[in-house]
Amino acid sequence: MIILGLDPGLGTTGWGVIHADGDRLRHIANGQIKTDPSMALPRRLANLNAALTDVILAERPDSAAVEEVLGNTNAQSTLKLGQARGVVLLTAATAGLIVGEYHPSTVKKAVVGTGGAEKRQIQAMMAVLLPGVKLAGPDAADALAVAITHAHHLASAAGMARRARIMA
Repeated sequence: MIILGLDPGLGTTGWGVIHADGDRLRHIANGQIKTDPSMALPRRLANLNAALTDVILAERPDSAAVEEVLGNTNAQSTLKLGQARGVVLLTAATAGLIVGEYHPSTVKKAVVGTGGAEKRQIQAMMAVLLPGVKLAGPDAADALAVAITHAHHLASAAGMARRARIMA
């Protein structure tokens, strides 16, 4: 299964694509979509949509996963992040992808082992979990971590479904 992970942001949205076969993971691609802060918000959101659509068309994922938004002390920043996240969710759904959503602490725990991991720890784990990966930046590393989290959750769900069929 090809999984697209997304770390939404208005300034920079990270994306990462992996191939998951059970517990085997392989890096396919990663990158960052940047929007111009001098542009009006609607134009930035439209550019994010167009660039993400291009990624989806190029990589042809089977599934997508998006990191949830954490609120912060600046309400305006949280609102803009939420708007970018909305565009990311809409773009993936419009492409026909089923989208998983994960809290940042769930992602950190899945790839580092602790929900309080720092960005540099996530980047280091990408080198371990996806040998040879060349990261486009920290947001791309976060997006790959989201994709890996989704792969683990899908594998667990598939395992539980198999066990349920056997017991039935």
